[in-house]
Amino acid sequence: MPIERNDYTENLEGSLVELKEASTEARRWIVKMINAAGSGHPGGSLSSIDILMVLFTKVMKHDPADPTWPDRDRFVLSKGHASPALYTALAMNGYFDRTELLTLRKMGSRLQGHPSMNKTPGVDISTGSLGQGLSLAIGMALGGRLDRRDYRVYCIMGDGEIQEGQIWEAAMAASHYKIDSLCAILDRNQLQIDGPTEKIMSIEPIQPKFEAFGWHVININGHDHKDLLLAFKEAESIKGKPTLILANTVKGKGVSFMEGSLNFHGKAPNEEELEQALSELGGDV
Repeated sequence: MPIERNDYTENLEGSLVELKEASTEARRWIVKMINAAGSGHPGGSLSSIDILMVLFTKVMKHDPADPTWPDRDRFVLSKGHASPALYTALAMNGYFDRTELLTLRKMGSRLQGHPSMNKTPGVDISTGSLGQGLSLAIGMALGGRLDRRDYRVYCIMGDGEIQEGQIWEAAMAASHYKIDSLCAILDRNQLQIDGPTEKIMSIEPIQPKFEAFGWHVININGHDHKDLLLAFKEAESIKGKPTLILANTVKGKGVSFMEGSLNFHGKAPNEEELEQALSELGGDV
């Protein structure tokens, strides 16, 4: 049965308990799968997993039994290196068995280091080249308008990624075409592979910049499930302009030695680190 978009702010307290438990389990899977692969990107996966779990569990309409359902909401992981978070959200919502997560990056696996729409059920578009995802999301949204379908399009971007010019060309286009079915989410964890974003190439002030480009901006705590649910609900109500959810997050959120650490942008935890991470996250999955 399709997961239908509904009033997910009803029974809010029950949803928050469910999301907290699911996000913690998802974090355990993320560190386990990256450890099993011996490579991957835990930092940005852990900073974005709350967003993904809220989207796939409560917000988006989609059908795990029919991944190409024409009326589904679309999702673009522009920061494709955070694929472990996307794969975990898909597995935990029924697209494939969770044990397949442990095949990440292995030869012949459907779960490659960056999402592939040709391999993985539930992946709407292949991503990995940073800066391109927002343009792809706009194309999907305009396609829905031409086809007279009411699906929404969600796109998660990294904060280092918005240093690229294509993002701002896309931001201008989304406003020009009044694409109100588009909701972009910025994973603002303040770190990119070479250091803090503000030292590499300052992107602040983010909110006034997007507002100047004609966007509606919602500034939230990206790890607060209530903030996320209410922000996505608000985004649905905005007409005549796209929405950016500015999600303030922590790189490596949930694992003490990964939080705010550049070392785990693209480094797999070893066995000792995995054991500590799982202990902090409440044990094995």
